[in-house]
Amino acid sequence: MARESTTPPARSSRSGAADIFVLPGDGIGPEVTGEARRVLESVGELYDRRFEFSSDLIGGCSIDTHGVAVRTETIRRAKRSTAVLFGAVGGPKWDDPAAPTRPEDGLLAIRKGLGLFANLRPVRVYGPLAEASPLKSKELSAVDFIVVRELTGGLYFGKPKRVWQTAKGQRAVDTNAYSEQEIDRVLRTGFELARGRKQKLASVDKANVLATGRLWRQVATRVAADYPDVKVEHVLVDTCAMRLVLRPQDFDVIVTENTFGDILTDEAAVIGGSMGMLPSASLGAGTLGLYEPIHGSAPDIAGKGIANPLAAILSAALLLRYSLKLESEAAAVEDAVDAVIDEGLRTPDIAGGGPAVKTEEMTNAVIDALRTSRRARARA
Repeated sequence: MARESTTPPARSSRSGAADIFVLPGDGIGPEVTGEARRVLESVGELYDRRFEFSSDLIGGCSIDTHGVAVRTETIRRAKRSTAVLFGAVGGPKWDDPAAPTRPEDGLLAIRKGLGLFANLRPVRVYGPLAEASPLKSKELSAVDFIVVRELTGGLYFGKPKRVWQTAKGQRAVDTNAYSEQEIDRVLRTGFELARGRKQKLASVDKANVLATGRLWRQVATRVAADYPDVKVEHVLVDTCAMRLVLRPQDFDVIVTENTFGDILTDEAAVIGGSMGMLPSASLGAGTLGLYEPIHGSAPDIAGKGIANPLAAILSAALLLRYSLKLESEAAAVEDAVDAVIDEGLRTPDIAGGGPAVKTEEMTNAVIDALRTSRRARARA
């Protein structure tokens, strides 16, 4: 059961409903978050859960309307929610590097404002989609790992950060800064995840060159002592990038800093054949999280009804798992996605030149699979 809230509800509403704040953003963001919402509504109907939805602008559309990539009141509203469902930001319209504000500033600001320090990106190869992968290993079906990316430190937030004119031309500086506390908390997130998986963790740094990398390895070594049941290896980021291509099936949990995590997860995303299949969760100290597909705004296909909604739908499954603690419902959504892939349904990005369905059709199939599974369980 779901309903649109015209007045932003408090985090704990009288109805006891989960308060889901939707930030669709730009490009295909509104399309895929709309489909993810439809799946959550179906979960509510099938499992007798209550969700309340409200929404606001972020990214380029917010710049156009309000002059900023995200308003302070939008961040305040997000803080009062149970969870945030995010679409994507950016596009050619706002691509001027000299612009005082960019759509991506909105995403960085809301992550920072909500205190979200760990970005979880599960990477899995669906058996029927293995042929779509640029890797041609017989062991692709064994690929199932998760990257934990630190979100609040590093180059993206360090100061000074500026471009200036000198007598010899322009110069620029970015500052890569990390504190022991920032590294400790994201590593512990990774170790806790590893304990519930294959008990393997790769801590990725650049300790042979960077001072921040040496601090990262020092903290990782110390934290590892608290998790003797988890096998730990320290991997240089360039070696990790190579191994993701050669033997991605060897990884279970990868933990790394902000910039490295951004790059490595985009590399890892194509292992499964399409970025349109991969979700993410950004988490902090409590249960409030931000959930988004990693595929970006894809402005070239916006409005055509052909975007792959599965990454957004799988992000909604993570929302159910981490913020709402509804593991059975989360697993049911993931199983429904498995079912439609097994049935052979494909959006253009994963069709490989074969027949393709549209965005809404794919979501309809997921909802049908959810209903079929729920009926089967009820009969059992």
